[in-house]
Amino acid sequence: MSLREPSALLAAVAMSLLAGCGLLVPKLPPQQSAIPAEWPLPPTTGTGLELPAPATAAADNQPTTDNTPAAGVATADMGWRDFFVDPRLEELIALALANNRDLRVAVLNVERARAQYRIQRADRVPSVTATGALARSGGEALPVSEEASVTAGVAGFELDLFGRVRNLSRAQLERYFAQEEARRAAQLSLIAELANAWLTLGADRELQRLARETLANRQQVLALTVKRHELGAVSALDVAQAETVVEMARTDVARYGGLVATDINALTLLAGAPIPATLLPEKFDLRASGLGALPLGLPSEVLLRRPDIRRSERVLRAANANIGAARAAFFPSISLTGSAGYASDDLSGVFDTGNRIWSFSPRVNLPIFAGGRNIAGLRSATVDRDIALAQYEQAIQAGFREVADALALTRTLAEQKASQQALLAAATRADELSRARYESGRDSYLVLLDAQRTLYGAQQSLIATDLAEQANRVSLYKVLGGGWRESSPR
Repeated sequence: MSLREPSALLAAVAMSLLAGCGLLVPKLPPQQSAIPAEWPLPPTTGTGLELPAPATAAADNQPTTDNTPAAGVATADMGWRDFFVDPRLEELIALALANNRDLRVAVLNVERARAQYRIQRADRVPSVTATGALARSGGEALPVSEEASVTAGVAGFELDLFGRVRNLSRAQLERYFAQEEARRAAQLSLIAELANAWLTLGADRELQRLARETLANRQQVLALTVKRHELGAVSALDVAQAETVVEMARTDVARYGGLVATDINALTLLAGAPIPATLLPEKFDLRASGLGALPLGLPSEVLLRRPDIRRSERVLRAANANIGAARAAFFPSISLTGSAGYASDDLSGVFDTGNRIWSFSPRVNLPIFAGGRNIAGLRSATVDRDIALAQYEQAIQAGFREVADALALTRTLAEQKASQQALLAAATRADELSRARYESGRDSYLVLLDAQRTLYGAQQSLIATDLAEQANRVSLYKVLGGGWRESSPR
């Protein structure tokens, strides 16, 4: 037999063992989320979601700052600094990302998962230790003796012939990746929640301003009505009705004042630090965010880039790797323990020639009867994989519904806003005509009061619709997976 034949035989044995290791891990079962290949109607986001136009060039031909993402950038890759166009909101988001406690916990969970993976990965390589010992003994009638030794060796290293240790390490690695995706999902949720709170504060301040203007206007009407009553032009009923609408407006001013205070408290909690007053909105801004219209026929596979769905996929892969580790428990395992060093009766001559020692003790563990423990472990790992698969499919279904809801609301909110604007214009005209007819004595104050209430309600409804439209735009950006990058790839 030539020298090459043993090497070839060893290589063949090694390849067969490696092939056997790969067969122990089953293939990932295909997910069957049963979602359509394309989004339901409306097929596009429609009007109202165009990207913000770049700033106009100055007269001295200075270059403009284009805050829009590069053409062709997917929503999941659109950075939050490119989506939100208000610089105050961008600074507030940066403040929250640096100080929010929930996000800090998510980051620490990633660090813990990384450490746990490194601990598990250490089992794949032998752990070498060095030991030095000195023992002196003696007695009243015995001479003093000493024994010194210096050894280095490996204890309990498992030869991973069937991939048990490697699959456990792979499962821990997937869990580490899952924690990283969870951190991204937490950041995405924080940005969306902070933006909605910021928009809500702007809308409540706008409603508070409207209530104050309405209160001032109705106080003027009340003063005029009181004078006309003193002159006998109107009855006491008109005065009482004017006082009623004044107090209703005063109530709204106080109510919106409380909402503004709670909105600021909510923003402070999300930011995790005191917020400078310069970063808070003074009024409701309709251009706080920008998102281009989705292309026609956008496939639903874009959901697979969402951090929460990718986290579910990582958990599924970890559970699948655990099946390979559970299957490997049915096969023999070999552990090696060995050491080499020096031992001597004299410490000064411990490294002299002839004092070398060594030991080698392999151990083979052959599972014969374990009371069904290995079978139950494999069954448990398989069930865990099936549970992770069901959760993965559920995450895809939930993501599809969230995107479909946001797309549906985009069209309906645009139509609702157009209707609210038309209603506001008609209510404004009706208020003007009712005021003129009342002052000329052709209508009672009750008709004017009804027109004022309609106008006030139309103004409030339009602000609420604008807020819902902006919030839905942020929601669409979130559910499409955007928000975990700071800037879009250029």
